[in-house]
Amino acid sequence: MDISLYAGVITDIKKKIRTSQYQALKSVNIELISLYRDIGKKVSEMVRYNDRGKGIVKNISSDIWKEFPGITGFSDRNIWYMKEFYETYSGNEKLQPLVAEISRTKNVLIMTKCKQDIQKEFYIKMTKKFGWTKSVLIHQIENQTYEKYLTNQTNFDLKMEEKYKNQAKLAVKDEYIFDFLELGDKHSERDLEGMLVSRIEDVLHELWPYFSFVESQYKLRMSDKEYFIDILLYHRWLHCLVALELKIWEFLPEYISKMWFYLSVLDDTVRLEWDNPSIGIILCKTKDRVIVEYTLRDSQKPIGVATYSLASLPKGYEKMMPDAAAIQRIVEML
Repeated sequence: MDISLYAGVITDIKKKIRTSQYQALKSVNIELISLYRDIGKKVSEMVRYNDRGKGIVKNISSDIWKEFPGITGFSDRNIWYMKEFYETYSGNEKLQPLVAEISRTKNVLIMTKCKQDIQKEFYIKMTKKFGWTKSVLIHQIENQTYEKYLTNQTNFDLKMEEKYKNQAKLAVKDEYIFDFLELGDKHSERDLEGMLVSRIEDVLHELWPYFSFVESQYKLRMSDKEYFIDILLYHRWLHCLVALELKIWEFLPEYISKMWFYLSVLDDTVRLEWDNPSIGIILCKTKDRVIVEYTLRDSQKPIGVATYSLASLPKGYEKMMPDAAAIQRIVEML
């Protein structure tokens, strides 16, 4: 049998098996979600008309365990979650169709940790889109990914093709938390770069899915002169090079012109014919949001400006969030 023919056949068989496995798991998940919703509805109705709610739920849990010895997922707490699940999503035209797309465990996490419906919608969609595990989902919620995504500052709307710009905006947060780095408050750009490279797996996890590390101090040659990009990455979904420049001070407008130059050289001398135009991320210690907006406005290259912190993100993003209508439009594009 021809080797190339066999390779094509076995590849197709493997693809069909994976598709079948996914559909089977999805079908099971839909049934489980439906079961939990039905139980939640019954418990909600019973508790509503009875002041012995805790006793009722405890009895339900005990009777289920007696009927199905060894069964898991029906503890007192989980049955209360089922009740809350039903009350949260029943009749919600926006969220109800989405919950079956991810597991019950992840739905419970989102339901209990997110107050706003639009926030729940964001994390449900992102969990499905990127296949987040339970631990990754917890990390994203605790690190306020929703807030950092909605408040990011880029010019991608103006400088990128329609089919890529929404995904590109997901590639740049407003602030990155590098609390895993062993750096003091006083450090040089070279110290920061060295620590980031030494912990590159953690860095890529914090950046976003689909980033791959290419090289630090990536050398560019132009007119017999050498220039060095702090960190060069590749985004597998966008199919483009990503230049990451590190600044330990407040953002300055002149940083944009330097990044513009780097991206132009990358596109002309490094980018492959099937790659999309390169994008840049300028990572600063602090930034004035108004200065960043004015600086990005007329830049001809796709660039995002973010900040970094070596400690947990303080509360306060709520003040920078877009209005409700703008948030809804953004989340609907996911």
